[in-house]
Amino acid sequence: MTKPTTTNTGTPVESDNESLTAGAQGPILLHDHYLIEKLAQFNRERVPERIVHAKGAGAYGELVVTNDVSRYTKAKLFQPGARTESLVRFSTVAGEQGSPDTWRDPRGFAVKFYTEDGNYDLVGNNTPIFFIKDPIKFPDFIRSQKRLPGNGLRDHTMQWDFWTLRPETAHQVTWLMGDRGIPKTYRHMNGYGSHTYQWVNAAGERFWVKYHFKTDQGSEYLTQADADRIAGENADYHRQDLWEAIERGEFPSWTLHVQVMPVAEAEGYRFNPFDLTKVWSHRDYPLIEVGKWTLSRNPGNYFVDIEQAAFEPSNVVPGIGFSPDKMLLGRVFAYADAHRYRIGTNYAQLPPNLPRAAAVNSYSKEGAMRYSYNDASVPVYAPNSFGGPHADPSLAPDGGLWEFDPTMVRAGYVEHAEDGDFTQAGTLVREVLDDAQRERLVSNIVGHVLGGVREPVLGRVFEYWKNVDPDLGKRVEEGVLAGRVDGSTPPPAQG
Repeated sequence: MTKPTTTNTGTPVESDNESLTAGAQGPILLHDHYLIEKLAQFNRERVPERIVHAKGAGAYGELVVTNDVSRYTKAKLFQPGARTESLVRFSTVAGEQGSPDTWRDPRGFAVKFYTEDGNYDLVGNNTPIFFIKDPIKFPDFIRSQKRLPGNGLRDHTMQWDFWTLRPETAHQVTWLMGDRGIPKTYRHMNGYGSHTYQWVNAAGERFWVKYHFKTDQGSEYLTQADADRIAGENADYHRQDLWEAIERGEFPSWTLHVQVMPVAEAEGYRFNPFDLTKVWSHRDYPLIEVGKWTLSRNPGNYFVDIEQAAFEPSNVVPGIGFSPDKMLLGRVFAYADAHRYRIGTNYAQLPPNLPRAAAVNSYSKEGAMRYSYNDASVPVYAPNSFGGPHADPSLAPDGGLWEFDPTMVRAGYVEHAEDGDFTQAGTLVREVLDDAQRERLVSNIVGHVLGGVREPVLGRVFEYWKNVDPDLGKRVEEGVLAGRVDGSTPPPAQG
């Protein structure tokens, strides 16, 4: 039997075909409530898109711990044999909702673990590093990757102007312009927590930690030519691939590893371990396996489960905390605030953001779109004498436990022995990439620069890459100048 159409409040609807009018030829009447409801709902069915990471895809899965890392953390989700439901959202960074999935861009890799101690959100990228090391630079960085205010077009000169004026970007830009700048699919890329986090074990010992999700499908990438072609054929290529793989039972998986640094070793390490533009050497701190993470269920509704999903690094649980990583500390505020703006102050009550195995005993109240609330007998303030929930320091997340100088200053990171904006980028070029990868790196940079980079920025681009590696910089300069003379270098995709 066909179900009758109703209004949003359950009243039966008379017609889905004709509006209520004053006679067959007369005007539409304002009291046709269903018509007004449909049009008003339609006008409001989009929430503001994310300012960053607007375009994405996601799925539900589970983390199964296969190794014993309890000596490093008391977090329940990382204890041997633990199984934890999770939600992931993959995304591009700079593009809008309708932008192609295959633009050259970092990919967001945000995971929400529904633990018995509340939600733990690990919000990272498909790169272990980032462009900048202080959050005060973040709005400027993102605006440089977006669109010009006058013509509304993306502009390579604007991008390179920021990058070359901020040499700390060199390591990430080298990743971006290399093979890993365009993954074949979301299934074929690694994920990283990127930031340095803190783990605390049952004895109260503290460790610095970095997360690595290594794809079990193998790391595979698209060439610039293939990415350009796919962008014109199917803008939702990565979203479609993820959905279809899960639908046919080809569940993608990643092996989760961590690097662990004893707190006492951070001060003397050759790179500042909290600088987001740097990696820790795997020779110094080898990967330690944690478990297997598998995606096995597509969202029931893309808007509800993925567009309304709210990931925030402020969501930590006992056994996990923050570090002096300035970008992480800036994101602890910024992400939750972005959700309040985009989907409302009560965003934590939406289905994808609700804890699965933990009770919510919060004193937050009211606000737009609130529908969950405490019993009327529960006080609305703390402390109280009438049985309301009370804070328990023994159960608190280990968010801010580290020693620091209390003097208030504006200062950059303390540079360690081998710190330098171009150091790790040069190592990546000379010691990690092979000849073919270096060739494609040069080709990608040259193509991007020929997409419209103008002086005085162009000269800085050549100097930037010479600082990364003299031979690389020379080849980039020669390729750009040759391309400008003979026009032989094909124009790049937007990126």
